[in-house]
Amino acid sequence: MYNERIMKEFTKPKNMGEMKNPDAIGKAGNPVCGDVMEIYLKIEKKDNKEYIKDIKMKTFGCVVAIANASVLTQLVKGKSLEEAEKIDNKDILAQLGEVPPIKIHCSFLAIDALKDAINNYKKQRSENK
Repeated sequence: MYNERIMKEFTKPKNMGEMKNPDAIGKAGNPVCGDVMEIYLKIEKKDNKEYIKDIKMKTFGCVVAIANASVLTQLVKGKSLEEAEKIDNKDILAQLGEVPPIKIHCSFLAIDALKDAINNYKKQRSENK
């Protein structure tokens, strides 16, 4: 039913787990299917830019939801916040290959959790100025 890449990311997801003392946490959920994601970010500043030094994810969901979150973490780790914000669900789907149409919403869920984490980081940063 699922291709090899999806199954690889599902059975051995990367960057899974909760992060101690994250700089930001983002959450997204889909009440229709029950998938819930949390993204944890550790941000590093260098050369007047902010980079995602580390990223972790927790996903309660289906095979494709877990695979999407795993791929997302790999795509953004080490990227600047600006670069990470430009990543969209098409980038995730390009890495995973063919995804059943009914499961494409999982890629939006991963992006939504990332954007929520970045927005929460920026909000905290502006409040601390």
